[in-house]
Amino acid sequence: MIKAGVIGATGYTGEELVEVLLNNPEVEITSLSALVDKELPFSDLYPRFGKKISLVCKNLNIDEVASNSDIVFLALPHTVSMKIAPEFLKAGKKVIDLSADYRLPADTYQVWYGGEHTDTENLQKAVYGLPEINREKIKDADLVANPGCYPTSVILGLLPLVKDISKAGLEVIVDSKSGATGAGRKASIPLSFGEVDENFKAYKANEHQHMPEMEHVLAGAAGGDVRVNFTPHLLPIRRGILSTIYIQHKGLPEAEKIYKMYGSVYKNEPFIRLRPSGVLPEVQDVAGTNFCDIGITVAGGLVVIVSVIDNLLKGASGQAVQNMNIMYGLDEGLGLI
Repeated sequence: MIKAGVIGATGYTGEELVEVLLNNPEVEITSLSALVDKELPFSDLYPRFGKKISLVCKNLNIDEVASNSDIVFLALPHTVSMKIAPEFLKAGKKVIDLSADYRLPADTYQVWYGGEHTDTENLQKAVYGLPEINREKIKDADLVANPGCYPTSVILGLLPLVKDISKAGLEVIVDSKSGATGAGRKASIPLSFGEVDENFKAYKANEHQHMPEMEHVLAGAAGGDVRVNFTPHLLPIRRGILSTIYIQHKGLPEAEKIYKMYGSVYKNEPFIRLRPSGVLPEVQDVAGTNFCDIGITVAGGLVVIVSVIDNLLKGASGQAVQNMNIMYGLDEGLGLI
């Protein structure tokens, strides 16, 4: 039985992690931590967990969590995880970090997240936790950098194509839309009900912090530069991401070859579902699941790819548990399908 601790358990991703881990028969949740005013049973904070889990959610005590955990999930804000992860790694624990702290090279991280990286030693050892790219590396990893939600949908939507056409460089336009939980559980006027309900808006156009993650990972997979022009939008829904990706390139293969390419790359992937030619997926198709659904249409020299995920599952907590399953040699879908 794998003993798991969740740090940051009161956020959206932390709450979702508890739900998914409870569904995994090979896991025992042994500690729940967060910054709380009063330590309370987790089911008091979230009554839907009544009679499911009896643990008290405590303020973080690293020694206590390390003493009763084999693996620790860090569902923490950016810049916080890199202060905590080293302590668990020194104690011989496996760590899956859901923040951005171990996803990017140190110099890129400093530019986009506004501070110097303080754990460059472990940054060099971290494995980017997108199973569809790094499954073999994840198996032997002690520290996994769980991907961002937007990058998961965009990278999976582009991966088969960039491998084929981007040797001389590629520029894509990405229009992504996310539910409000993508911003995390925090008090913020722009995220309040009155601002989000019956509204729709773009934000951080071509300056979102997930852009360098997309470009870094896609360039590595493609063997050439990939420029992502990215505009995210806030949808008046709770969960889900829909990314529409546009590509024009003189080296584009014929439509039939593109479909075959995607089918070949993803045929054995348990959480990728391809739509038939010209059929595009919707957010409701993946909400509450760990699947990424992809649809492709080709017309007039333009390839349009639609990739949808649940931002809290394949975009965060579900993918984290998928990575844990791989690290421990379990069936990848355990607790997720």
